[in-house]
Amino acid sequence: MSLPIPELAPAQHPLERLPEEWAEVLGGWGEPRYRGLQVFQWIHQRGVLDPDAMTNLPKTLRARLREEGLGLPLTVSHLHPSNDGTRKLLVRMLDGSEVETVLIPQLEKVDPDADGDSDESDEQGTATAAWVPGTVVTQCISSQVGCAMGCVFCASGVMGLKRHMTAAEIVSQVLLGRSLTTEREHLRNIVLMGMGEPLHNYDNVARALVLLTHPEGLALGKRRVTLSTSGLVPQIDRLAQDFDGQVQLAISLHAVTDERRSSIMPINRKHSLDDLMACLKRYPLPKRRRITIEYTLIRGVNDDLRDADALVKLLRGVPAKVNLIPMNPIADSALAAPREDGVTAFRERLFERGLSAFVRKTRGDDIAAACGQLAYHGDDGRRRRLPVA
Repeated sequence: MSLPIPELAPAQHPLERLPEEWAEVLGGWGEPRYRGLQVFQWIHQRGVLDPDAMTNLPKTLRARLREEGLGLPLTVSHLHPSNDGTRKLLVRMLDGSEVETVLIPQLEKVDPDADGDSDESDEQGTATAAWVPGTVVTQCISSQVGCAMGCVFCASGVMGLKRHMTAAEIVSQVLLGRSLTTEREHLRNIVLMGMGEPLHNYDNVARALVLLTHPEGLALGKRRVTLSTSGLVPQIDRLAQDFDGQVQLAISLHAVTDERRSSIMPINRKHSLDDLMACLKRYPLPKRRRITIEYTLIRGVNDDLRDADALVKLLRGVPAKVNLIPMNPIADSALAAPREDGVTAFRERLFERGLSAFVRKTRGDDIAAACGQLAYHGDDGRRRRLPVA
């Protein structure tokens, strides 16, 4: 089921047009309006951007579409494969700007010795299980070139913002990602957790959300698209109103006091924890749905068990589950994750206090593709600093 369609800013690129907008354009060309849905389906449902391959369209229309300049506004300039099956794509846009997007196969647990020939075993003497990339793929996509939020544990935030991405550039990451999946893979989930703050680029992200979930296009389910935000309260309220609470929401929280959160997330100086919690309590969640609270565990900063107790208190009244993320290392930062036993103790403390919590498994850290590591990299993998807008 698609998301509601709010009032959107005008489309600026052919890939951004909805079926009714294509119908309006084609009607102006003297074509039947029903052709608009056909063009939209070719692009977003089938991933075809070559007009010559749109076989149910007349040749005259295909020629006009070629003149229109159909095509992805970005290309893959480098692909970094990870040892765990994750693939990070460095994509370059028409103005030379580059961002990163990541394809993450869901890991499946398998028996490495289905025939019983292996002598490997765990402490209980049972066959040692192995985790291998499965058929379901999640894609982490970017919404800005860089980020203006300045979170100290995030490579994108440390560098600053160059520019917003267009809706066409945002959606094209997914069209491109889908084209790079294997025959056995299925791109099923999209998370706006890459470079940038999605709600800082609201108009373009809103149109991208509608395009990604449109039933005649990619048709991603409402539960299959998650937007992560550092907590821009007015924009969360606007998202709630425009999409009737149907967008899966993840909140980058990371601290339990205003003083501590402001020191690692400057946005908190503008939108306090009280304001953010009040906003989350009024977010119109569908029944049996919860907001994901992302909490990056940073050694000596926010990983004390007293922080866990305070987190439980802070989230009282918010339908939430907590995603604990041991901090992934980033360049030019001495911040680090707690020891594994500290992460476990923190999760267990939340669980004991009645708060659902799980630890996010690190994926792609060997290619700097894990949470918080996406930045502006060149083909050689080295990070480049972006000029601040």
